[in-house]
Amino acid sequence: MGNRVADQLVDLIIKANIKRIYAVTGDSLNELNDAVRQRPELQWVHVRNEEAGAFAASADAQLSGIACCAGSSGPGHVHLVNGLYDAHRSAAPVFAIASTCATKEFGSGYFQETNVTKLFDDCSFYTQVANTAAQVPRMAQAAIQTAIMKKGVAVLGLPGDVTGQPSVSIDSAEQCYFAKANICPAENEINELAGLINRHNKICVFCGIGAADAHDEVLALAKLLKSPVGYSFRGKMGIQYDNPYEVGMTGLLGLPSAYHSMHESDLLILLGTDFPYTSFYPKGKTIVQIDIKPENLGRRAKLKMGLFGDIKTSLKALIPLLNNKTDTSFLDAQLHIYNKVKEHHSIYVNDRGKFNAIHPEALTFLIDTIASDDAIFTCDTGMCNVWSARYITANGKRSMIASFVHGSMANAMPHAIGASFAYPNRQVVALCGDGGISMLLGDLATIKQYMLPIKIIVYNNRSLGMVKLEMELDGLPDFQVDMVNPEFSKVAEAMGIMGITISDPKDLDSGLKQAFSHSGPVLVNVMTDPTALAMPPKVTMKMAGGMATSMAKMILGGNFEEVLDTVKDNYKHLPEILD
Repeated sequence: MGNRVADQLVDLIIKANIKRIYAVTGDSLNELNDAVRQRPELQWVHVRNEEAGAFAASADAQLSGIACCAGSSGPGHVHLVNGLYDAHRSAAPVFAIASTCATKEFGSGYFQETNVTKLFDDCSFYTQVANTAAQVPRMAQAAIQTAIMKKGVAVLGLPGDVTGQPSVSIDSAEQCYFAKANICPAENEINELAGLINRHNKICVFCGIGAADAHDEVLALAKLLKSPVGYSFRGKMGIQYDNPYEVGMTGLLGLPSAYHSMHESDLLILLGTDFPYTSFYPKGKTIVQIDIKPENLGRRAKLKMGLFGDIKTSLKALIPLLNNKTDTSFLDAQLHIYNKVKEHHSIYVNDRGKFNAIHPEALTFLIDTIASDDAIFTCDTGMCNVWSARYITANGKRSMIASFVHGSMANAMPHAIGASFAYPNRQVVALCGDGGISMLLGDLATIKQYMLPIKIIVYNNRSLGMVKLEMELDGLPDFQVDMVNPEFSKVAEAMGIMGITISDPKDLDSGLKQAFSHSGPVLVNVMTDPTALAMPPKVTMKMAGGMATSMAKMILGGNFEEVLDTVKDNYKHLPEILD
């Protein structure tokens, strides 16, 4: 090993248990690239776009605990930004290296110069530029330590000339610490909360990602209170499985059952959730919240109590103080509604052979059935979120990664790259929209280069489906949402990846089984019904009126056939949903 700053930085990265750097190399990264080349413990993953590298690092970090990406001067930095926003808002510990022009050129408007601290300030907990050799190890340690403990992005600006200088020893730590703590609300607050809960009978529990490691405690709470349990999309994989009290999700992707449970309860308990859609919270109900991030308390709903603590520790302290309720009538009613909702959602699955088009509901159900018990699913933003939220089931072994908070398009495929590197022995399935995969299509080449056995499923509805739905609910005719797509399977084949196109519902089962049995990467281009639209869990008269207005405008614009197809396929069950 050499004694350059670059070598010293690589040594620190390895000590932090980082296994890969996702990057596009460039002149200001050359010294770091060379240092990585000499260390077999660390892999340089050559992505085609720095944005894809940041998305990959985000998924890797969410699964393994810490990851790294890098971008060289100017455009490399800017390309990183969207993926780092996603990582930061997903609480993914990512160490990002932003190499820059030589220090002597700072402030001169030099070729590809950017202001690193300003550029990354809004999507990181730590952003500093090391101007000297002595600063690099201290700043790198501080950055990685911050990313780990605050769970987000930390950026080190690294001038190319500094990385080639001789390393300087430092007196502070040259390694990072994965420290943990159990945080419980104050005893008097736990006692007060217990008294409040004991005075209510119709109680609903709603969980977010913060409750994901408290599955058993949540079930113990629900058993005592005879309460239904709803969850956010991010909380789904940690809460849904082996849960006899679950009533599904609420929100834009959710189900009427969870919405109903929350609104019919007298007391709503929010556990580890910062669920953002305030219109889905009940009004005039007693609401309490426990969260490890105290800044989240009360920012989505009016609270009776807000408690600071991690969910597992807090529930362990709370449960012994609660009365065992015996009246199951409220829980039974909510579970009955949930079962009716599930029956309705199975229509396109059980009757899929009767339809002339491939419904995304049936496609996702089959993916869920065929995928392995410990599969990692990555999901694009948009309609793919709806189908994966409703039809991919949790079992305690599976993982789901998406751009849950930042809501970026194009995340599923690069997320799958990071997931496949993090867990090479687990099946990785990328659920991609045609709009999403089009944005970063070039990184199919990364999948081929490293022969990552990712199963890429493209929901090809030839439009930006979620935007189309949003326009129609607002009473607007959809405009400029249609897409003229390439033959995605042929594009995959051109890059050396197996490609399959499925356009006939009769071929759906066999086509998916062929894809999942293939040992290498495969892209399945599924021509889904473009009129398939998911209704929200609560259909208001304003929404129904907006849809009617939108369709009237489309008819007046000469799109009668399209309107007719949409009505036939999607709204024949609307009375059931409204009921």
